[in-house]
Amino acid sequence: MDDAFTVVRDGAVAVRGTDVAAVGPSAELRARYAPAETIDARGQVVLPGLVNGHTHAAMTLFRGMADDLALESWLADHIWPAEAAWIDEDTVARGTALACVEMLKGGVTTALDMYWLPEACGAAARAAGFRLVLGGVLVDGAGADGLTPEARFAASRALLESHRDDPLLGVSIQPHSTYAASPDLLVEAKALADSYGVRYALHAAETRAETELVKGRYGSTPVRHLHALGLLGPATTLAHGVHFDDEEIALLAATGTAVVHCLESELKLASGIPRMPELLAAGVPVGLGTDGTASNNDLDMWAELRLAALLFKARGNDPTLVPARLALRLATRGGARALGLDHLVGSLEPGKRADVVLVDFDRPHLTPVYDVFSHLAYAVNKADVRTVLVNGRVVVRDHRVTTLDERETMERVREVAARIAADRAARPSRSPG
Repeated sequence: MDDAFTVVRDGAVAVRGTDVAAVGPSAELRARYAPAETIDARGQVVLPGLVNGHTHAAMTLFRGMADDLALESWLADHIWPAEAAWIDEDTVARGTALACVEMLKGGVTTALDMYWLPEACGAAARAAGFRLVLGGVLVDGAGADGLTPEARFAASRALLESHRDDPLLGVSIQPHSTYAASPDLLVEAKALADSYGVRYALHAAETRAETELVKGRYGSTPVRHLHALGLLGPATTLAHGVHFDDEEIALLAATGTAVVHCLESELKLASGIPRMPELLAAGVPVGLGTDGTASNNDLDMWAELRLAALLFKARGNDPTLVPARLALRLATRGGARALGLDHLVGSLEPGKRADVVLVDFDRPHLTPVYDVFSHLAYAVNKADVRTVLVNGRVVVRDHRVTTLDERETMERVREVAARIAADRAARPSRSPG
């Protein structure tokens, strides 16, 4: 996944410590290196780990709780009340651990996570050996974390200080959105992000209702509102970005602002179909994400990249839009660039982190192979991921996570879910139907 989309037949990747040392023909690398361990990848395709550009990992706790609803009702009537009742450091750690297991088994090695109590998220990710960019939710009033806005900023500063040199865990500053955060909070959050040189990320232009709400409150759309506040730029990432007009796309391109689309979530919530081809044509950095499992309902980046390769062909009546190799780039280097991490991850090149995925092509649905990019975009699924390395460490071997007990991780979430279900059963139902 370098600039030339290089494919090395009978190739090898040499890993030294946490980094990729070399990539090239197997015979050449065998002559140069005497490895302590060799992973036999015959019949497999070796590629960089996928990058999930926007998720809420601990929301595995609420997977399938409230489906077939518009975003506003889904949030206000179901998710926010559930979070207020059930979120604490223990439950967040359990939900995040399950998310890491799911993502690692599906070949995702990096994610940007926005959620309450980010320290608990980070501890779970570190135990899993997962590369996570943390970010607590910054909102004006009360939240599921029980903190005041001032306390959340203090917690964010403490997180930034404690993770300055962490090899796996990064920190971002993430106000929720232009409708849940005041202009003062948005500006203060950006100043904090800039002072530490970290990513500034938030939801923006996800639904038409959101756009109308922000226009009614501030007289402009979310993107224009952010621009007027001086908050767009190359260190800013907007999640979803479904409803942009031509002028806003030009603004995003001119400022270098990145956009991460979560296509399955956006379709399921009927938020709309984003203008990805137009963003790409304008030069806007674009990545892909899954959103949280309460709205998706999975963390499957193969499904996201396949949808990216299919959806816009149909919308534009043009089969050449978002071809297979571009879809794969969006899920690797595109996501890395959208998170400001393309110097570290997203491609297998010397000096980058050894986040490596081995996909088993010795399967009926992947036989024969004429074009590896075609299969990766249109035929591979997450169950085909066999082995995964993060930071040079094997975290999935032969389909099994090596860092956490999968069965115990699932059971710990089932225990919380049982308590949530019992509590919901004792209250008046607000579920669909």
